[in-house]
Amino acid sequence: MSMNVDLVIVGNGMAGNRLVQELVKQADTPESILVIGEEPRHAYNRVLLSPLLAGEMQAAEVVLQDARWYREQGIELVSGDPVERVDLQRRRLTTRSGLQVDYRRLVFATGSRSNIPPIPGIELDGVMGFRTWDDVELMQQAAARGGRAIVVGGGLLGLEAAEGLRKLGMETTVLQRGDRLLNIQLDGTAAGLLRDTLEGRGLKVRLDAEIAAIEGEQGRVSRVRLNDGQLLPADLVVVAIGVRPEISLAREAGLDCNRAIKVDATLHTSHDKVFALGECCEFERNTYGLVAPIWRQAEVLARVICGGEGGYSEQPVATQLKVSGIALFSCGEIDAPDAQPLEYLDRTHAEYRKLWLRDGRIVGAVLYGDTRFGPWYFEQLLARNDMSGQRELLLFGPVEVARVA
Repeated sequence: MSMNVDLVIVGNGMAGNRLVQELVKQADTPESILVIGEEPRHAYNRVLLSPLLAGEMQAAEVVLQDARWYREQGIELVSGDPVERVDLQRRRLTTRSGLQVDYRRLVFATGSRSNIPPIPGIELDGVMGFRTWDDVELMQQAAARGGRAIVVGGGLLGLEAAEGLRKLGMETTVLQRGDRLLNIQLDGTAAGLLRDTLEGRGLKVRLDAEIAAIEGEQGRVSRVRLNDGQLLPADLVVVAIGVRPEISLAREAGLDCNRAIKVDATLHTSHDKVFALGECCEFERNTYGLVAPIWRQAEVLARVICGGEGGYSEQPVATQLKVSGIALFSCGEIDAPDAQPLEYLDRTHAEYRKLWLRDGRIVGAVLYGDTRFGPWYFEQLLARNDMSGQRELLLFGPVEVARVA
């Protein structure tokens, strides 16, 4: 079977789905659009996999647009049939089932995969990443059998996975290689408050913990050996130490890749009429894992594809974190050595706010517990407003500021 299509989007994850949502808003849309997804499911919100795992959300709440929506928009959708080869010269791609598609323009939205390090024993049954809906179902099945879980990684994804497994009844331990949880988003005080809260719920946290090997019996995981020789029993090991851009298809096709597919401000790759966005792309040496920049990329690319103008540029990003009901907010430079800190801490109510100012302007903020003021702090950061005259009031909420022209 063969097709001839104006625009093909390889990937039906969050980036690819957002792009088609932006495309249908344009006045001059492509003549025909084909979306090819690797997973057999409808597009879904990966951000919501953690509450799905914990039973806090239902499956229907995680699904994005379904096949009916694509049909209503006149978009062809192929699911569960990944692209296996792209011929850039002939502008033709081939899927696993043998479907051949000739295209005029092509978008790579292939996302990323769990970063699985080469630890001895990583191939044992019961060792897995946490990235897809299928991963959620495997973790729920493991939790139904009970036992002990080890989650490798104290970042947001790792903590969400650990809390989900704990809520499902597993005795769960987080192993963090560094000296604090969420070390990218939080300073030491906020990370300490977070650890206290999680351990108060029954989660175990081990910092400065490095794995020497994962060991098992009869092909299945049974324990984790740390570098200091300690043995931790494990019926399930979840590796959540980040992701790696999925660029194998693009690299084999001949696109210029570094850590990810290189793109310019219009999301063009090194080949004419071929674009990339989301976690699989790299712009000015930056790669992406948060939603906000990917959404902006989708807006830019939709305009470019439809003949409009515009370009993507890097902007500061605020992170509103929700770790199982714990409110956290982070933006800008955390622990900037040349910035002046302002700090408020109420341990009784587990509330914490810290700002970093340089030349009277907010350059970073961390909030724990009460995050109401976070968006306002971020607004001041973006506007580069001079807060020198309001320093004493800043930690207690919005103040009147003189706008910088």
